[in-house]
Amino acid sequence: MHGNARRLQEALPPVFLQRLGYAGLPALKRELAAGFTAAVAPEVRLKQRIAHVGPDLDGIWADVIDEARERIDQTRRLTEPDALRSAVTALADAVEIHCFGIAASEPAARHLSLALGRIDRRSRFSGATGFALADHLLALRQGDAVVIFQPGRALHELTVLVERARAVGARVVLVTDELGEEFGDRVDAVLTAPHTPTGITSEALTALVVADVLLLALTTLDETRAVDTSHQLTVLREQLMPTRTGRKG
Repeated sequence: MHGNARRLQEALPPVFLQRLGYAGLPALKRELAAGFTAAVAPEVRLKQRIAHVGPDLDGIWADVIDEARERIDQTRRLTEPDALRSAVTALADAVEIHCFGIAASEPAARHLSLALGRIDRRSRFSGATGFALADHLLALRQGDAVVIFQPGRALHELTVLVERARAVGARVVLVTDELGEEFGDRVDAVLTAPHTPTGITSEALTALVVADVLLLALTTLDETRAVDTSHQLTVLREQLMPTRTGRKG
């Protein structure tokens, strides 16, 4: 599978794919696989993957690592430097950064929110949907920023969240695979995080990588602040460790 994907990528360079109307190899692969994935139930595809690999641990190791590497390479290639620069600029001066992600996107959003606090950036996570999201929308203020992790489905909540952010004057960074074109003119930056074409690697893999890029970029903007907060975190952790009462004699 991965060998064929690599040969396809070599045969069809990014410029040629763009002329055909595809953002890159992932978009082409999705379209080619659309008929198959629509006609075959997920549990059937899972059985087929298991039958293909079998109990071959070396093959399993190679398949997972190869797909992870391919997705990370695509993440590097498909996000333009200007898009990353715009994303960091949107977050740099934010009063508070709201991290939104549901289902498979939740781990990346939670990770970003937690790690932002560890470099002294005010942040909060939301994975709410439906009416429950309204409470989180109320917390959005002018000067805030929102990072939305949503790979492929244009959820109604996503539209409402973006519109609310624009209405109050908050900036928006969208981390996605397929929604860049649809939402590109409504957000401040779009960062591409290709999702898994097979399901053998975590959906959150590339989104987590993008989150770590944003975190490191923000850390370097105020190194003293980040280092001081890290030191405070270490001190607090040490205070929370059980104290030794002495050796038993």
